[in-house]
Amino acid sequence: MEQLLASDALSDSGKIMLGGAVVGLIFGYCAQQSRFCLRSACIEFWGGQLGPKLAVWLAVFGTALLATQALLANGGLNPQDVRQLATVGSLSGAIVGGLLFGVGMILARGCASRLLVLSATGNARALIAGLVVTVAAQASLSGVLSPLREALNRLWVVGPSTRDMAQHLPDGTGLALGVGCVALAGALAWRNRVAVRTTATAAGVGLAVGLGWAFTAALSRVSFEPVTVGSVTFTGPSADTLMALIVRPDVVPSFGIGLVPGVFAGSLAATLVHREFRLQGFDAGTGTVRYLVGAVLMGFGGMAAGGCAVGAGVTGGSVLSLTAWVALLSMWIGAGAAGLLLERAEAIGRRETAQL
Repeated sequence: MEQLLASDALSDSGKIMLGGAVVGLIFGYCAQQSRFCLRSACIEFWGGQLGPKLAVWLAVFGTALLATQALLANGGLNPQDVRQLATVGSLSGAIVGGLLFGVGMILARGCASRLLVLSATGNARALIAGLVVTVAAQASLSGVLSPLREALNRLWVVGPSTRDMAQHLPDGTGLALGVGCVALAGALAWRNRVAVRTTATAAGVGLAVGLGWAFTAALSRVSFEPVTVGSVTFTGPSADTLMALIVRPDVVPSFGIGLVPGVFAGSLAATLVHREFRLQGFDAGTGTVRYLVGAVLMGFGGMAAGGCAVGAGVTGGSVLSLTAWVALLSMWIGAGAAGLLLERAEAIGRRETAQL
């Protein structure tokens, strides 16, 4: 990354796009190999199990939190440059959007990032659901759903002084939380006999988030062009990438425009190297409508909440943004409620079938 920043062969806009692609490659490869998935972790947790999927999620979250807080502590990242801390945010959007996103990822069998990763493994269900997520996200950003999202987000707005949790916590709290999450993840991984490679690649996903923050912050300090400081997120960048492909003849370089294809390429590389590519489509037992409804809920919910399970939950959470932590908690609650209701509906359906 240092060589990329110092290179004169690329413009600053080219560097930001290439940096996003590199971070995406790392994220995609590690996410595919670790099977990182918030939905799976939620199902385990609300099912009363502290299992391997929860261990993987905690390893990702803890590593991202630890790496990002270390950057903030040593001056590698300035809180004033972080949008999730330095601008106003919506707690109403975080709560309602997070709940809807949590329900949606249960119905679609994966969050926005997981659908993108699965798309590269030959899963056509994930590809189609992911495309619907991006269309719904764009409609929520500037289309037919935008008035509803804007009205929701205006209900409870908080300023930067409230949004930055670090201002209200003792120094070092973020680092301590990161260490605690990593330690708990390690204990759960050991208890559930999670493979070392799985744990290591889960940590790689979290480090990719920290690398995104470090790269964009460093480039913003040396660039002659405005650079938005940020890291891994999917709802907005996926919509931007899709619109760039089908609407605009020219692509405006950005970190997100490089990130999305980078994640796909990283997941595809992991799938091919480990011979895990397998075509999967919809069938009679899949529930196509369920996928599509879930995708729409995620697209709208992610935009209202300020990000997806990774963008708000991990990336926003790693800088101790209040709205991100509220959105993440709401996603867990929404997923738990949806999982419980879906399980009961399926049990009733099985009983009715048995009685016929």
